[in-house]
Amino acid sequence: MVNAKGILSAKNGMNIYRGCTHGCIYCDSRSLCYQMQHDFEDIEVKQNAPELLEQSLRRKRKKCMIGTGSMCDPFMHCEEKLKLTHKCMEIIDRYGFGFSVMTKSDRILDELELLESINEKAKCVLQMTLTTCDERLSRILEPNVCITKRRYEVLKIMQQKGIPTVVWLSPLLPYINDTEENFKGLLDMCFDAGVRGIVCYGIGLTLRDGNREYFYAQLDRYFPGIKEKYIRRYGNSYECLSDNNETLMKLFHNECEKRGVLHNIEDVFAYIQEFEMRDKWEQLSLF
Repeated sequence: MVNAKGILSAKNGMNIYRGCTHGCIYCDSRSLCYQMQHDFEDIEVKQNAPELLEQSLRRKRKKCMIGTGSMCDPFMHCEEKLKLTHKCMEIIDRYGFGFSVMTKSDRILDELELLESINEKAKCVLQMTLTTCDERLSRILEPNVCITKRRYEVLKIMQQKGIPTVVWLSPLLPYINDTEENFKGLLDMCFDAGVRGIVCYGIGLTLRDGNREYFYAQLDRYFPGIKEKYIRRYGNSYECLSDNNETLMKLFHNECEKRGVLHNIEDVFAYIQEFEMRDKWEQLSLF
């Protein structure tokens, strides 16, 4: 437990927790460059986050989107007991700000009433990561969080409630889940769930000091021989693009364009960050 000095970044993002217990084998947040002074699974809790957030929102002259989850999942296991994300959402709702949350967890459904309340006044966007259609593989890549099928069900519930969603297709690991069959399956889930946008930086992953070592140890554990392929193919490169990158990215942009789904990175982020009042939506619907 720590008392933080501030909670909102210059772009109005917040990290209530530092570290994560989901155990995703590829997590970039393990990287040494983030300078965590504790074990990654030993979560640093900013216990005064709600108070700091309320102070910040009181001072703001204009309403905006408040985001969380870009660094560490706000709905990991400790949230069940601590409820700090919940308290922050209550404050955002009370002050009439918009909210954008990124998570892999179906614990977000515990907050459905709050999400709807925020979305009735402003805009609430759920961002969710999907990596594989294979349930067995999902339990290996992301062992301590719900599998892809359940995340798809969460997206469908949000669709029914009128809460906009964005999906991150990331990462698609070379030699593991970077196949056309898997990629098409994930896209089909997105389209069926009516997502507003999809973020896909490329078919591959990034590796830095800290997360590279952890990732390689998990490759040795679950995928014998694959680590050696990575070392031969990528060395110590930061960006590890799949040999299927060009083909699958062309497929991605074409399929999204046909269905009117946002797919250019700048357009997706612009949508997530744009604050909208509900009365504006209602006025536009009259035309």
